[in-house]
Amino acid sequence: MIIDIINKVKLHLNRAKSALNEIKEWQKIDETIFTDFEKVKTIDTFIYRFSKIQDLMGQKLFKVFINELGEYRENMSLIDILDKLEKFEILEHANQWREYRNIRNILTHEYPNNEKEVADGISISIDAFAEIENILYKIENYLKDRSLI
Repeated sequence: MIIDIINKVKLHLNRAKSALNEIKEWQKIDETIFTDFEKVKTIDTFIYRFSKIQDLMGQKLFKVFINELGEYRENMSLIDILDKLEKFEILEHANQWREYRNIRNILTHEYPNNEKEVADGISISIDAFAEIENILYKIENYLKDRSLI
């Protein structure tokens, strides 16, 4: 089951990475990008995939990972799960994931009224994306190192 979740995350990661590579080629990321329909499609792809990655990891992968280690309890809150991820050195600090959720929230606001905020969020998400990818691979390597997958 955990392999299926990891593979789904990787699928979204690869598709988001394609869009992100295109975004990185743009000269600047500001509200003017929303006047170019091709750029809007790329932005929409990236935002959708970025959101899917966070949903899969935050709602499924983290719980299943903690469960694989025998540490999951039914009444655990997200912060409890994030604390466990910090304990296992998957996250540097538990608040890290909440920061990524804040970026996601910025990106998912409808941008006809807040294009500058979304453009700024895209710029911030470039670094966050690499860190989220690293978290996925830490989980995968942790499981492989212990022969759990």
